[in-house]
Amino acid sequence: MKISIFRRVKTVYVILGKKFGIWVPTLFIGFFILLVRIIVNSFMLLDYVFFPSLVNKKVKNPIIIVGNPRSGTTFLHRFLIKNNVGSGSQLFQLIYTSITLQKIIKPLLPLLEKFSPTKYHSSDAHKTSLSSIETDDASMLFRFFDGFFLYGFFLTWSKDDLFNWVDPKVRDNSKRDFDWFESIWKRTLKFHGNDIMIAKLFSVSANCPSFQKRFKDAKILYMVRDPLSVIPSGISLVTGVLDKSFGFWSLPKHERQHFIDRLYNALKELMLRFHDDWISDRIDKNRVMIVRFDRMMLDFDILMSEIINFVGFDASQDFLEEIKKTDKNQKQFKSGHKYNLKKFGISEEKIKKDFEVIYSTFLKT
Repeated sequence: MKISIFRRVKTVYVILGKKFGIWVPTLFIGFFILLVRIIVNSFMLLDYVFFPSLVNKKVKNPIIIVGNPRSGTTFLHRFLIKNNVGSGSQLFQLIYTSITLQKIIKPLLPLLEKFSPTKYHSSDAHKTSLSSIETDDASMLFRFFDGFFLYGFFLTWSKDDLFNWVDPKVRDNSKRDFDWFESIWKRTLKFHGNDIMIAKLFSVSANCPSFQKRFKDAKILYMVRDPLSVIPSGISLVTGVLDKSFGFWSLPKHERQHFIDRLYNALKELMLRFHDDWISDRIDKNRVMIVRFDRMMLDFDILMSEIINFVGFDASQDFLEEIKKTDKNQKQFKSGHKYNLKKFGISEEKIKKDFEVIYSTFLKT
């Protein structure tokens, strides 16, 4: 199944125009994105002039954090990178993917922050900025105008269900995507002067066997959280961005519910797809560690010991002390987020039924 970039752009343009009435601004934004893409592509070619070692650089033993949004992936991702287990991509690196360009842009980040899409994120739900470590999946939107970000924020509005546009079982872009990830990972490692890449890719949930086939030495940390928490939290994150951007909660109820139902099904599919591959032994379980969110909150020190052993990292004394300190903070942490399922048109019974296999396989007490 082939869906051209022209068709994807046209579809989103029509959605934004009809749904939010922003025909002209969308055109200007589209031209700006195109200009940025041309500039980035040109500088990526220059990378091989200024950084010739990129040609032979290899991505070895990457650590990949996988799981639904709001399952604890961001916390674990940033904690490991902060403590020098490896390096990860900052958001500006996922937008401006040339090392040469990154060196030029880095001093300008405070200025660029004023125009960054991160201002539409709730700092309570997900604190981010151009310099923050972020999910590598975001680069698929900036590079190819494709992937789960495109679906989650835009294609979900379509009258027709367009999930098959990003479903690797229907439209398999694995080679393109994996080649791209390897390309930006080599640049990230070169930029930070490191040898171990730590990436966050929730899209791997839907395509884990293919990912493992391509990256044979990758270690995957798969985050699992109670669906009664992760699903409404994930929906709240996306609708919060859309509300700041376009006034989501001022739209007619039936339009909001259409979007929420589509997003719910996509989040569900990510979890169930990984589960199906897991129980069917299509995943090499020796290269995957299941990380439960509740253990990260209540049993952090022991859990981190297991993670360190799994990825083969030699922890320093300072790192071990940081783990103890974080363990204490985690046990004392009280989340201020409470979600009203009725606001999203979802019931507790529905979530428990739809995710019954997740509870029985990964969340047994």
